[in-house]
Amino acid sequence: MPVTIHPTAIVNDAARLGEDVRIGPFCTVGPDAVLGDRVTLHSHVVIEGHTTLGADSEVYPFAVLGCPPQHTRFAGEASTLEIGHDCVIREHVTMHPGTAIDSMRTIVGNHGLFLVASHVAHDCVVGDHAIFANNASLGGHARIGHHVMMGGFATVQQWCRVGDHAMIASQTAVDSDVIPFGIAVGNRACLTGINVIGLGRRGFSEESITTLRSLYRALFRADGVFSERLESARAAFAGNDEAAQIFEFLESAGRNGVCQAAQRHGA
Repeated sequence: MPVTIHPTAIVNDAARLGEDVRIGPFCTVGPDAVLGDRVTLHSHVVIEGHTTLGADSEVYPFAVLGCPPQHTRFAGEASTLEIGHDCVIREHVTMHPGTAIDSMRTIVGNHGLFLVASHVAHDCVVGDHAIFANNASLGGHARIGHHVMMGGFATVQQWCRVGDHAMIASQTAVDSDVIPFGIAVGNRACLTGINVIGLGRRGFSEESITTLRSLYRALFRADGVFSERLESARAAFAGNDEAAQIFEFLESAGRNGVCQAAQRHGA
C-alpha cells in the first residue's frame, strides 16, 4: 500500500518510510527518522533525531519523539531512540534519545502502551508489553523490565531498575530497584507484596504465585539481616525459575540499592 502524507505535514525527503505509513495533518518528520510498515501518525506529531518507530505503531497528537535529551552534558551527539513494533503512544508523550554518558541509545520494546503525557528519558531501556499510565515518567538511565505497569504520576529515579512483571502504583516515587513480580507503593516507594492480580492475568499458575508469595515473605518479612535471609531463600527455593529470576536481579543490584518492604503489609 502507498504511503499517505497529509498536505500540511512536513516530512523530510531523507526520512525512511515503510509501506502503508499514514502521516496526518501538521506532523513533522525529520531526515533521520525511520517509520516501519503501517505506522500511523495522527495530527501534530513530531519525530526528530535518529528515531526508529517499529511497524504497526500508532502515535497520537502532540507526541514528541526524538528531540534532544534534557541533560546539561548533551553535546549534540548522534544518539538514537529505538521504539519497537505494535506500540501505542498517546497524546503529549515525550521520549528522548540516549547520550554519550551512557549507551547512546534509548530503547523501548514492543507492544508498549504509553498514555497521555508519560515520559521516557534519555538512555532508558523499557521492555516489552510495558504500560505507562497518564503522566508516568522515567528519569535517565532507568531500566524497566517486561510486562511492567506504571501507574498514573508514578516516577522512577535515574539509574533505578524495575524487574519484569512488577507494578508501580499511582503517584509512587521509586528511588531504588524494585524486584521482579513485586508491587511498589508510596513516596518513597516500599514493597507491599507480589503483583498477584497482574500475574494471574498473564497466566501464571496458582502454584507459581503461591511460591512467589512465600519467597517474598522469606526475603522481606522474616527475621535477620537481609544477606542472611537471601542465603536461606536460595536454599529453600533452589530450582524454581521465578525465584531464580529474583535472585539474579538482586545479585546485580545497582547504585540505588533494593526497594524494601513496607512495615505493615503482607504478600
